This record gives sequence, structure tokens and C-alpha cells, in this order.
Amino acid sequence: METQPKGGGNTVTATESGKVTGTTDKDYNIIWFVEACLSNALRLESYIQDAERAGDSELAEFFRRAQGESRKGAEQGKQLLAARLSS
Repeated sequence: METQPKGGGNTVTATESGKVTGTTDKDYNIIWFVEACLSNALRLESYIQDAERAGDSELAEFFRRAQGESRKGAEQGKQLLAARLSS
């Protein structure tokens, strides 16, 4: 099986297998993407609060838009995963 290095010395398989997790790589990637989007939305909430405390409404609004896009990405990922798992 072919591997390629990815940050921190970890290796990522170049072929789809799912042998370790029991989940195909492409499904696992969707799950990871949804989790990353949701984590980002949570992190952005503290950035919004920091900007508001500093009185920077432009920055707070920027982070709100980014947070909305993260939520949107998570929702799209959940829908895609649900459709793939039900087929």
C-alpha cells in the first residue's frame, strides 16, 4: 500500500481501504470535514466575542460571516453523508 507523509510524521494511505476504521476513506473524510466545520464555528464564537469586547464591529461581522459559512459547510456535509449512508 502506498503512503505519503503528512504533517508531523503521520502517514496517510494513498488508496481507499477503511481497514483500520471500518469506514471508507471518502466517508471518513466527510465526517472529518463536518467535525472541522463545527469546531471552527465554535472557535469563531470566541473570536467574535473578542472583537466585540475590543469594539471592532467590522472584525466581529467578518467572523460572523465566516461562522455562517462554517455552519453551512457542516450542514452540507451532514446532508451528503446521510445520502451516501442511506444508499
